[in-house]
Amino acid sequence: MAIEVMIKRRVKQGYEAKELVPFILQMRALAMNQPGYISGTTLCNLEHPEDCLVISRWESIEDWNRWFHSSQRAEMESKIETLAGKKTKYDFYASMVPRTIAEKATRRQTERLSEKSKSGHFSTFACNEIRYLQTSKSQI
Repeated sequence: MAIEVMIKRRVKQGYEAKELVPFILQMRALAMNQPGYISGTTLCNLEHPEDCLVISRWESIEDWNRWFHSSQRAEMESKIETLAGKKTKYDFYASMVPRTIAEKATRRQTERLSEKSKSGHFSTFACNEIRYLQTSKSQI
């Protein structure tokens, strides 16, 4: 089962924050080559720019743990924590809705909207809904 790891950091503003970017990018590059890595996103809070969040997606908790305990990651994390001046916090999440249920629901919604379009009960909203469901289906 895929998991998402919320990696939360509080970053000093100014010079230290700018110095962190190359380390975070290097950490992402290393993670991308690890078995089970799916994707990652780095965000900063708009209201509190010192709060940063990395959402890292993995095929399994075992894949994440293997990466988490690797010497490469530990070395990079040490550099990041030194610059940030704070410990990194980790939270783990898994989907509440199993993938097969979500896929079936999306398929049913798409079929219903397609039927409406064929019968002439077609609206701009329905058209956009079909496009959304078809594109988001590949992301489930």
